[in-house]
Parts: sequence; structure tokens; C-alpha cells
Amino acid sequence: MDTTLKLPSDIDNLPKALAIIEDLGRVIGQLQERIDALEAENKRLRDHLHLDSHNSSLPPSSDQGRHQKATRSLRQPSSRKPGGQDGHPGATLIQRETPDHVVAHPVSVCAGCGQDLAAVPVTAVEKRQVFELPALKFEVTEHQADIKICPQCAQETRGEFPLDVRQPVQYGPRVKGFLVYLHHEQLVPYERTTALVEDLLGQPVSQGTLLTVNHTCYEQLASTETAIKHDIQQAAVAHFDETGLYEEGKRIWLHSASTPTGTSYFAHEKRGQDAMQAAGILPQFQGIAVHDHWESYQAFEQWAHAFCNAHHLRELQRAIDQDETAWADEMKTLLLHIKEHVDAAKVAGQRSLAADQIAAFQHRYRDIVDRALRPYLGEPTSTAPPKRGRTKQSKTKNLLDRLDRYQSETLRFLTDFRVPFDNNLAERDIRMTKVKQKISGTFRSSEGTRYFCRIRGFISTLKKQGRNILEGLTQIFNTNQAV
Repeated sequence: MDTTLKLPSDIDNLPKALAIIEDLGRVIGQLQERIDALEAENKRLRDHLHLDSHNSSLPPSSDQGRHQKATRSLRQPSSRKPGGQDGHPGATLIQRETPDHVVAHPVSVCAGCGQDLAAVPVTAVEKRQVFELPALKFEVTEHQADIKICPQCAQETRGEFPLDVRQPVQYGPRVKGFLVYLHHEQLVPYERTTALVEDLLGQPVSQGTLLTVNHTCYEQLASTETAIKHDIQQAAVAHFDETGLYEEGKRIWLHSASTPTGTSYFAHEKRGQDAMQAAGILPQFQGIAVHDHWESYQAFEQWAHAFCNAHHLRELQRAIDQDETAWADEMKTLLLHIKEHVDAAKVAGQRSLAADQIAAFQHRYRDIVDRALRPYLGEPTSTAPPKRGRTKQSKTKNLLDRLDRYQSETLRFLTDFRVPFDNNLAERDIRMTKVKQKISGTFRSSEGTRYFCRIRGFISTLKKQGRNILEGLTQIFNTNQAV
């Protein structure tokens, strides 16, 4: 832009001078807008450098190597001492009443005078137990079916093998369950799983065998997955989340649906409504959905929404750290104060807070938001020509607008004690999938992705219901037992 303007030689030519002044004013205005835009961009970049796990949704692993002040935890200090609390069952090694083996250590000579004690009766026995693993090896069971020829009609008759014994040589249900356990619960890759089995049991297992076992497990769990989805659809409160995955090097999305007793995973190339419809849970859900503020969830109007306030606390902390926003500090304090009262009421066995207490909290929330919105009401209109699309706002203003628009969803945990303060249940369920990605990098096929989603959902459900994972996986391959 050429900002050089020449004054006319004839200063008495007032109209021309005024035109030049007007041009200068326009240029100055354009330059000021450009300066404001550059300052805003500079602040955005500087703010991005100071984002971490305590003021954004970035994982704690991203904090490494950042030169900044120690992060402040959003957790509030408690009066409890470190370590196990009263009533915690613990995991101390305890002697068993019926050991598998008993080794006697008799006393035959007195340690003091050398007297023979062989005939002296035992007055007491001191017991010490050693817990040890037996030698790990495959146990081979041979099934022998008799073959007889009838002396009267010469018909050959064979004995019947069990239904699950179909090959001359095969692995049993517990071995197959163990392979699936290693691969999908402990997230051990194919090659390392086969190497581990060979090292532990002395018998090599091919990767093809592991793939076949995974496929069989996937097929057998089809009806179980349907039952888990149905239970989530019928739940009064369910949690939903999504995260990015990679399949054959391409970005896809893993969607999760969770309750305290069940977990369902679904992979799709998209993150939004198309994927949520394809997963098949949200369209039939009628309860209260706990999730983050991803806008695609709002398209489902047949159920109530509850926003994750752990997300809000992190965003409020960012507004405090980077924008020094007073209202964000007030809102953070208020949300934690409400949570404290709700938690105390639940411990006391109450089903809700008193109506006047709820109204007081709602009034304080509304007052903070209204006061925070006032400075934005008189913002001057830009002289620049309007741009297509929505006007870009700061992160703090976006957060404020969300808290203003979705007060009921934000405070659902206050008005309905069935709703938790945050969406940690869904985030815990989805966390191990990120570990899977760190280990393997990417799924090599769509079949592998589907196997992981269905089997991992089943394993998560077993955990929540307090069932043994290895036993549950073993039952899948045992035709005599139901899953």
C-alpha cells in the first residue's frame, strides 16, 4: 500500500487539502486495523505456547519440555492422609488356610542341651507360606474316540468328540482367551504377543493363529455388543466422547458410549453427526447425555444434555492465566463451590439440594455471566467491509457465550444428582485407546479397527461389572458356556 501523499502547492485550495486529510485518516484507520490484527495474532501465538494440561484439553504428556512455571492442579486439597484410606480392602499377601503343598521341618535335637526330641510331642507349629508360580508349560489333553465295527451289520461307529474339539491339533479356550487378553487388554502387538508366548510357554504361536483367534472372538461377541448398546440406550445417564485414531495412516475417529456398567466403541471416518447416527446409540437414547461442548451433540434434541465441567475448569484457568479475566476466576470458584455442596449432600444421603439453595447458586452463576457480558455490549462496529462466515472471537468470549447459552447444561449436576460434575467416565474409557496408538502407531486395516472396538468394549464392560477378564474371554471360546 502506497501511503505517500503530496500536499498541493497552493495551500489556499481548501477542498483538495481536505480530501488529502480524509485520505490520510482512511490510511491511518487501515493501518490501525492491521496493527490490531497483528497484535491479536501475536497474542494468540504466545498464548498457544503456554497451553498445557491444566488450562486446556492437551494431555499431560505434552507438558514435557515446556519452560514455564509449575502447573497448578485443578484438584482441591483434601483432609485425607496419603496412602490407603480407612475401609480400603488393600492387596496385602495373606496366608491361605489350605495351601497346595506342605513341607514339614521337624525338630529332632534340642538347640540348648542336645537332648533327643524325636519322641517329644509338638506343642505348636509356626507357619510361613511362599507364593510361587508353577513351571509354565502347555498342558496337553488327548481325546481318544473309539472306532468299532458291528459284527452283525459291519457298520463302523465312532465315538463323539466334544463340540469344541474339531481339529487333530488345536489350542484350547483358555489359550485363545489368553492370546486375546494379551493383545487387546495389555495392548501387546502381534509380533510381541507371539514372542511372549514362546518365551513363557516354550511353544511358538504364529501371527496367523492370533489373527484367527481375534476374528473368532469378534464374531462371537456380535450379540454381546448389541446387548451392551441396548443397555446404554436404556440408561438414565450415559457418557459420550470421541478421539482421533489412525487407520492405514489416515485419520479416523473413535466414538465411545459409557455407563458405569458398560462400554461401547465405534470407529468412523467422521467425527460429527454422521458417525453418531451410524454408531446407533444416540438416535435411540432417551436419558441424559454427558459430553463436552462439541456442537454435533446438540443436534439430538430428544434427550437432555450435561456438559463436562472439567473442560470448563481448564478453559477458565486458561482465561485466568492468559487474559487475566476476573469473571473466569469467579466462575471457577463458584463451580467448585457448588460441586463441594453437591458432593456433601450425596454423602449425607440427600437426593437434591434445597430449592432456595439451588436458586441462589443459579442466581450467582447468572450474575457472573451478565456482568462479564456487559463490556461486549457496546463494542464499536468495524469500518472494514464485512467478511463471509462468522466473526472470529477470542477463546474467552467463546467460553463466555457458551456459559451464557448453556446454563442448564452446565449446572445439570446441581439440579439432578444422577449427573456427575464431569465426563471423566468417558475420558477414562477412551484413554487406553490413545495408549494403543502410541504403541502401534496406526491400525493396519479396517478389520483390525473393528476387532479392537468390539473386543475392547467387551473387556471394559467386564471390568466395570467386576468380572475376571481372562475368564470372560475364555468363555467366548468355550462352546459349553455362555458369555
